[in-house]
Amino acid sequence: MRIALAQVNCRVGDVAGNADRLLAAAVEAQTAGADLLVTPELALSGYPPEDLLLRADFLQVCDAALQRLATEAPLPMLVGHPQREQERLYNSASLLRGGRVAAVYHKHCLPNYAVFDEVRYFTPGAQSLVFTCAGLQCGVVICEDVWCGPGVAQAAQAQGAELLLVLNASPYHLNKQRAREDQVGALAAQCHLPIVYVNLVGGQDELVFDGQSFAVDQHGLLALRAPQCEEVLALLDIDKDHADICRMQAAGPLRPLPDETAEVYAVLRLGVRDYAEKNGFPGVVLGLSGGVDSALTLAIAVDALGAERVHALIMPSRYTAEMSIADAEAEARSLGVRTDTISIEGPFNSYLETLAPLFAGRAVDTTEENLQARIRAALLMAYSNKFGHLLLTTGNKSEIAVGYATLYGDMAGGFAVIKDCPKTLVYRLARYRNSLSPVIPERVLTRPPSAELAPDQRDQDSLPPYEMLDAIIAAYVEEDRGAAELIAAGFSAETVTRVLRLIDRAEYKRRQAAPGVRISARAFGKDRRYPITNGYHPWEAVLSARGALP
Repeated sequence: MRIALAQVNCRVGDVAGNADRLLAAAVEAQTAGADLLVTPELALSGYPPEDLLLRADFLQVCDAALQRLATEAPLPMLVGHPQREQERLYNSASLLRGGRVAAVYHKHCLPNYAVFDEVRYFTPGAQSLVFTCAGLQCGVVICEDVWCGPGVAQAAQAQGAELLLVLNASPYHLNKQRAREDQVGALAAQCHLPIVYVNLVGGQDELVFDGQSFAVDQHGLLALRAPQCEEVLALLDIDKDHADICRMQAAGPLRPLPDETAEVYAVLRLGVRDYAEKNGFPGVVLGLSGGVDSALTLAIAVDALGAERVHALIMPSRYTAEMSIADAEAEARSLGVRTDTISIEGPFNSYLETLAPLFAGRAVDTTEENLQARIRAALLMAYSNKFGHLLLTTGNKSEIAVGYATLYGDMAGGFAVIKDCPKTLVYRLARYRNSLSPVIPERVLTRPPSAELAPDQRDQDSLPPYEMLDAIIAAYVEEDRGAAELIAAGFSAETVTRVLRLIDRAEYKRRQAAPGVRISARAFGKDRRYPITNGYHPWEAVLSARGALP
C-alpha cells in the first residue's frame, strides 16, 4: 500500500481554494502511484475556522465542496471537514471513494485548552471508522484523539485496524515536534500499531502550522518525517509480511529535526509570509531604528517576502545616536531594502510647543518620550495607508510583558512579528540569521539596547538584565509560578515585586496590541486571557508577609 500524506497550506474560509488544493494533491498522488491520500484536520474549511462554524451558509459551502471532491477525486481520499448532522456539529474526516462519501468519522476528543476551544463548536463523536485499502485495515482518528489516552486507538484496533491514520492541525510551539513524535511513538508501541500522522502547514493569524508530518512503525520507531514549514506530498509504502507485520518504507533518508533556533526562524518567516499573502498585502513597512529588534524583523520580512516588497522608514530624533542611523542604513543595504529617512524633530517640536501651556510647571517625563514613539507611528501608518502596505511592529515578548512599549506608538501596527520572542531569543535569532549571511552589524548585537527616547537612555536603567527578566517572565506567564516560588528560586523579592507588578499592570496594553506569531507554549492572546480590571495579585500577600512590598 502506498499512502500519500498531503501536507498542505489551507486558508481559513477559502473553501473553494482549499478544495482545489486538495484535488491538485490528489492528482499528484495518483501520478505517484498512491492508493490513498490523507489530508489534515479540517483541511476543507481551514483551521481554526472559529465562529465561521456558527454560520449555516458556511457549512453549506463546505458540504457542497465535499461532494465536489467526492465526485472529482481520482483516488480514495481522507478529507478533514466540519459536518452538521441533526443540529449537531462535528469535526469530521470523510473517506471519499467511488465518487461518493463512503464513510465518515467524527473526532472523539475535543481540546479545550491553550489556543483550542473546540468544545465551543463541536459535539464529540463516539464511533470508530475502519476501512480496507490495498489489503490493509485502516483506522481513522483526528489529532487530540491520540493525546487523550489510548482508548480511541484501541477502539479502532478492536474493530480490526492494522494501521492508524491521524489527521492533524497541530500548531507550532517550541519543541512541539519532539513532543508529537514521543506521544505518537509511545501510543504505537503500546498498541503495537503503526501510525501515520499528517499535519497542516501554514500561517493563520497568530498560529503557524509547521507540517513535519511523520510515521512510526508498530514499535514506535520513526519511519518518515516530512519537512518543516513547507507544502509537500510525502509518500510512504507499507507492506504486510507473512506474519501480518506492517513494514514502512519512505523515499530517501530520514530527515533530522531542525535546530531550535533555525526552527523558530522558519516559523516566523512563514507566519509573516502567510499573514501578508493571505490578507492580500502588496508589501510591508516598518520603522528601522538601528536596534536588534527592528533589524531582526527586517531580515525576517525580506526572507519571507523578498526585498522588493519591504520598505523601511528611518526616523531619527535629537536622541538618536549617529551609529544607530548608520547601522539601520547598513542593515537595509545588506538586505537590498529601500529606505526613506524622515526626521521627527519638526513634529516633535510642534507638539512640545502646542502642549507647553498645558504642561507648564511639570517636569519632563515619559510623556515626552511617548510623544516621539507616537509621531513615528503616525508616519508609518500614513505610509501604510497611502501604499497599502502592512505595518510590522518590532516589539519583543520581554517588552510586551512588562509594558516597556508605547501604546499607539511602537505598539501600533498590523502584525507583531517577534511579539512572542523574549529578548534573549531575539539575539539568538539575529546571530542565526547572520550565520546564513551577514546582514546585522556586529555592534547592534553587542551595544547596550536603548529606546533612544531620552539622553543616554539604556533599557537596563528601567528593567532588570534581560537574562533575569526573561526567566521571570517565562516562570510567571508561561508556567504560572508564583512569587514565593520565584524568590525560592533565587530572585530577589524586590525584583520579583517590580516585574510581576509590571506584567499585571500592562494587561490593558497587550489587549490592544497587534497579533503576532506564536512560538511559545503560552503566548499572550489566545493562550493567556487575563482580565484587564483585576484585583487578584497573590504575589502582594507573599511579598507583604516578607516585608518586601513597597
